[in-house]
Amino acid sequence: MKLSEIIKDCGVLSIQGNPDVEITSLTNDSRRVQPGSLFIAVNGCGNDGRQYISKAIEAGAAAVLYEAPASPVLPDGEGSAAAGFVAPNPVPAPAGSEDGRRAAGTPGRLAAAVIVEDSRKAVALAADAFYGHPSGKLQLVGITGTNGKTTTVTLLYHMFRHLGYECGLLSTIANYVGTRRSETANTTSDPVTLNALLAEMVDAGCEYCFMEVSSIGVEQQRIAGLEFRAAIFSNLTHDHLDYHGSFAEYLRCKKCFFDGLSAGATAIINLDDKHGEVMVQNTRAHVVGYACRAAADHTARILEESFEGMLLKIDGYEVWTRLIGAHNAYNLLAIYTTALVLGIPAGEALVALSRLESAPGRLETLRGPKGLSVVIDYAHTPDALENVLKTLRDVSPTRPLYCLFGCGGDRDKTKRPEMGAVAGRFADRIFLTSDNSRTERTEDIIEDIKRGLEPAAMARTVCISDRREAIRTALLLAPKGTTLLLAGKGHETYQILGTVKHPFDEREIVLDTFKNMESC
Repeated sequence: MKLSEIIKDCGVLSIQGNPDVEITSLTNDSRRVQPGSLFIAVNGCGNDGRQYISKAIEAGAAAVLYEAPASPVLPDGEGSAAAGFVAPNPVPAPAGSEDGRRAAGTPGRLAAAVIVEDSRKAVALAADAFYGHPSGKLQLVGITGTNGKTTTVTLLYHMFRHLGYECGLLSTIANYVGTRRSETANTTSDPVTLNALLAEMVDAGCEYCFMEVSSIGVEQQRIAGLEFRAAIFSNLTHDHLDYHGSFAEYLRCKKCFFDGLSAGATAIINLDDKHGEVMVQNTRAHVVGYACRAAADHTARILEESFEGMLLKIDGYEVWTRLIGAHNAYNLLAIYTTALVLGIPAGEALVALSRLESAPGRLETLRGPKGLSVVIDYAHTPDALENVLKTLRDVSPTRPLYCLFGCGGDRDKTKRPEMGAVAGRFADRIFLTSDNSRTERTEDIIEDIKRGLEPAAMARTVCISDRREAIRTALLLAPKGTTLLLAGKGHETYQILGTVKHPFDEREIVLDTFKNMESC
């Protein structure tokens, strides 16, 4: 594809060299540059991609695209002005000439250099163009909100596969092109990876794609250029304030997702959340509301609930589901509403709902000796932890309820005492331990959590920094019939301590402890 075709909507300020040089690949990672690549130097969080332009040229980049510096001097580091950086100097060959074509992809020789206004937006729009605008060839559904994103997109993916459609999934847990799974590093992938996956879905014959849209992904323009058929808002509570700085900024980023929808899209909004109507104040999309309390286009309420599932009444129809909890009633109602928006008849949607099982690491239950039940859940915000603890208390009010959790290091510290307060209100016994402590001391994180505990709750709290040991201790101390919630890790099978990611699967630890208990 010609460079000029890739960059035509990228907000180009200037271009030097041959605008029609052929581009064979596109990347924002200098380590992945190949002869013929367009290297896009993105200004990231604490990292200026312009530092790596010289490496990209040495690797054979045919063209580079970068953001005009805010000042004449780039930040110190490799490729900066302080390190002898000079602007890329394309080979002086006229467009379309044999010399220009030969120069493209020759290590150390550059055919074109492009300066843009916003490199983050440019990489998304360039990727969209390079991969042939794949989102427009799919029924793309995105969901944003603090809680419920992974469950909702995962169950939508499984629902539509049950209904006979080829689908893709882009989630925190994994990405799927049809049935082919690949791992994911972020809730919302970088734009090059994202558009490459969407293009693979198109090539594989997928009709639908369901994806999580994070506030950080929106703020960093990762979804720029994507064409959404529908967008879901689940809820908005305390999270990511370490990144956004304030709740108002967090809300603004979520709202930008809906502001950018086209008139042909549908915004599917939780009207029981006080921020729901704010999300669609400036959207051009058609708006459909769902709620369990307020008046809305589609409504639901819980009729019965037990550990095995719950009976819901959705739009006047009763349906039994294997999921439990008020938060899952909202997730299922959002899924049902989305199915109707996408043209699925109500009867088919309800039957499909009844067959769904929870996403991995979301109220995932393991049963052991002494009538013990261990529930593994990703709850890592105050609201999510409260939802899960309330649910477990509601479905088994007479069972002892233990809660084991920690908080992520190098992340929002303000939610730590709030999570402690939630655990103190609902749990009979609390075990404070590590999560992904990263470069913080686990003991310091635990102290932050403890600040939210009342004296009475503190008296029934045990602090064990080693999460593996904390799980074993909690199970050994638990009386007959206890429900133990392991919160925060969910689907994760690793633990980050320092800068190292260690293998860590709570399921294996629990099952191994159960085995030892049975042999005693």
